[in-house]
Parts: sequence; structure tokens; C-alpha cells
Amino acid sequence: MLTERRLKRVSTRLVRLREELRITDEQLLQLTEEADDTRLRSLVSETPLAEHEHREAARAEAAMQRHRIDLVTQLDALEREQDDLLDRLRERRPD
Repeated sequence: MLTERRLKRVSTRLVRLREELRITDEQLLQLTEEADDTRLRSLVSETPLAEHEHREAARAEAAMQRHRIDLVTQLDALEREQDDLLDRLRERRPD
């Protein structure tokens, strides 16, 4: 029973994290486009304000990339935990 409850909790967390990863990927795409746009504006205008905007956009993009890496790491760990729990269930219930 404990294994089954843990498996259910892991499964629920996996669903939530996968949705968060999907949203993060969408946001990262937008932030990457914004960082690219501000970089081009900075190169063309060569003003301190444009350079500042580019640095801010690049920081936001980098932060989102770090968040994405963290989510993927959490997902990998949960998937391994899920596999271990499933293996335990199989061992208890031989065919």
C-alpha cells in the first residue's frame, strides 16, 4: 500500500512538473526572442539604454534557462523514482 501511495504522489508530481516545463518552454521561447531583439537594437543604436535593455533581457532568459534545467533534473529524478516504485510493485506481484 505504501508503495502504491508513493507511486500515486510521484505520478501527480510528474504531471504537474511536465505542465510547468511546457509553460517554461513557451516562456523561454518568448524571452529568447526578446533577448535577440534587444541585442540587435543595442547593436544598431549603440546607446546605453539599449545596452541596458539587452542585458536585462539576457538575464531574464538565462534565469529561465536555469529554471528549465532544474525542472528537467527534477523530472528525471521523479521518473527514476517512479521506475523504482513500479519495479517494487512487480516484485511483490509475480505473474
